[in-house]
Amino acid sequence: MLRRNPIAAAVLLAANAASAAYPEKPIRAVLPFPPGGGTDGLARAVLPKLSQLMGQPIVIDNRPGAGGVIAADLVAKSAPDGYTLFMGSSTFVTATPSLIKLPYDSVKDFAPITLFATAAFILAVNPKVAATSVSQLMALAKAKPASLNYASGGIGSPLHLSAELFKNRAGINIVHIAYKGGAPAVAAVLAGEAQMIFGSFATTMNQIRAGRMRGLAVTSTARSPHLPDLPTMIESGFPGFNVQAWNSLEAPAGTPAAVIQRIYSDTVKAMQAQEVITLMDRIGYSPANTTPREYSERRRTETAMWARLIKDANIRGQ
Repeated sequence: MLRRNPIAAAVLLAANAASAAYPEKPIRAVLPFPPGGGTDGLARAVLPKLSQLMGQPIVIDNRPGAGGVIAADLVAKSAPDGYTLFMGSSTFVTATPSLIKLPYDSVKDFAPITLFATAAFILAVNPKVAATSVSQLMALAKAKPASLNYASGGIGSPLHLSAELFKNRAGINIVHIAYKGGAPAVAAVLAGEAQMIFGSFATTMNQIRAGRMRGLAVTSTARSPHLPDLPTMIESGFPGFNVQAWNSLEAPAGTPAAVIQRIYSDTVKAMQAQEVITLMDRIGYSPANTTPREYSERRRTETAMWARLIKDANIRGQ
């Protein structure tokens, strides 16, 4: 006859009780970017509704720097109780492990919750750049190698790797200038410190509409209804050029399955709310709502893709 371990049983009961009561206090969502960028805009569109559904405040904690490592490390080392979450971005999750020796394991130290939103990028230039199409930009870059600078939100960021993919496919020499997030990178292009960017819709769309930047193409497979006059990169002569950012929610490894399921279920509900859909649409995002398992698979596939680009382009982390 098997004997139950009374201590183990007590611990399990306590854990189950805590999960059932979750959440009982405010939740912190840690972002690896500063205020004003695409991920920050998405957080401020989605998290208030998620907070309402969960019945607790969700506090946004912007922790930019070190390519997102500062924010992720904070979450990886937090208690696995569901009260500290990481709002990751696609290439931070999939590319940074190929670029930087991390103080944590990007897979083993996190529990995936959901990939909940996707968005394309816009290739845009300062209006003083003598190019009104992707082909003209390529010609300009080839005529004057290393004369054009492009801004990004840091090495390994979505903006960086989108530009490196373009650089690699176009066979051009353009110079990377890294900033601490998408909003500062856009500001650099507006000021003329850099001439071009693969920017998020959140940070570049209104600048393009106001004439302060010139859009050349979008990175999705279809044109955007927000900027229908802009061709896709595929239309511009780059077959298969389909790069989309996505944002995920993750928790520290060891977070109870019941807590993960509660966050996932409420996130899906939040993304179905009309006010959230409207706010997301304004900044160029679409709902995704993958399950934890589906998110893990996409993460695995894209990690392999970006690892190949990083190797082929000889990109080095800081």
